[in-house]
Amino acid sequence: MSEFYQGLAEIVEVDTSAINPAFDLHSGEAAWDSLAVVSTMALIDEVFNVMVDGQSLGKCATVADIEALIEAAKKA
Repeated sequence: MSEFYQGLAEIVEVDTSAINPAFDLHSGEAAWDSLAVVSTMALIDEVFNVMVDGQSLGKCATVADIEALIEAAKKA
């Protein structure tokens, strides 16, 4: 997960140490917008070699939600 966490930290413009499963994507810290969602879709494809739905990803509230979406995509 560390490669994913590093990439996600860059995308949402926070320090890598702030990224953990409980990290709130809708907090004032994170830049979680449509560009971040598209960039995260590309990151997930690069790191995990799976595609996730953009609308579902955009509805994620925490990093744990994104991880659950990735796991579901791996099983599909």
